[in-house]
Amino acid sequence: QVQLVESGGGLVQPGGSLRLSCVASGNIFSFATMGWYRQAPGKQRELVATITLDIRRNYADSVKGRFTISRDIAKKMVYLQMNSLKPEDTAVYYCNVQQLDADYWGQGTQVTVSS
Repeated sequence: QVQLVESGGGLVQPGGSLRLSCVASGNIFSFATMGWYRQAPGKQRELVATITLDIRRNYADSVKGRFTISRDIAKKMVYLQMNSLKPEDTAVYYCNVQQLDADYWGQGTQVTVSS
């Protein structure tokens, strides 16, 4: 069984920064792809960023240059550094792990960007 727990969300002003963290427990393999998705009210869940074992990163166009994803394989953690936040970044952010044709999700953490 795989469990994911996110932390680091909150309220921030436009232009501010937040760092999200996600810790995984259970049978997480080092070759798993880890990532972050988000869902804003009334919208579908969308990819934010993913990172593979060999540190290949993939970002949504809307966050390129502002967000950075990283991982610590030994600690089974994945991070999302979010800079220059905009109101349109407001959403629930979900941690995701993909391995062996299975998808695992955290419970989500709210990020609100507002003045």
